[in-house]
Amino acid sequence: MKHIQKLAALLAVIAGPAAAADEGKRVQITGEIMDTWCYFSGVMGGPDAVVGTAHHTCALWCSAGGIPVGLLGDDGTVYMVLKIEDDDGSAGGDTQLRLASHTVTADGMLYERDGLNYLVVEEVVEDFDIQVFNAEGYGTVPPFAIPEGDR
Repeated sequence: MKHIQKLAALLAVIAGPAAAADEGKRVQITGEIMDTWCYFSGVMGGPDAVVGTAHHTCALWCSAGGIPVGLLGDDGTVYMVLKIEDDDGSAGGDTQLRLASHTVTADGMLYERDGLNYLVVEEVVEDFDIQVFNAEGYGTVPPFAIPEGDR
């Protein structure tokens, strides 16, 4: 009997953190489906340069190349998208090319861990298409992405 109690206690200790990590909260967030690589690395410029029409082509390339997509909330919060609807491979790859740079309202589960926001989108409630038209200000390739000697 003591062995069973010890085993149960051990399992409770092991399962405790995993169970806590599984808790999420239902949210509905509106924002732009964005390219996480360029947004976080800064390789293409600041946050205003890696959204909308100025960054759409690159967002397509990154998504097709397997870079996970994110959702940039209207309040500026970034959510790493783990899954969109029923497609396990939808956070990166060519499955989400139709949503790159689109503003959407997403309904799903939010998981927060180690200061990061993870989103499992259960439904794209509304797709507003591309709403940020900034290519005129940045061009199709932002000037800061071209080496100075080649400008």
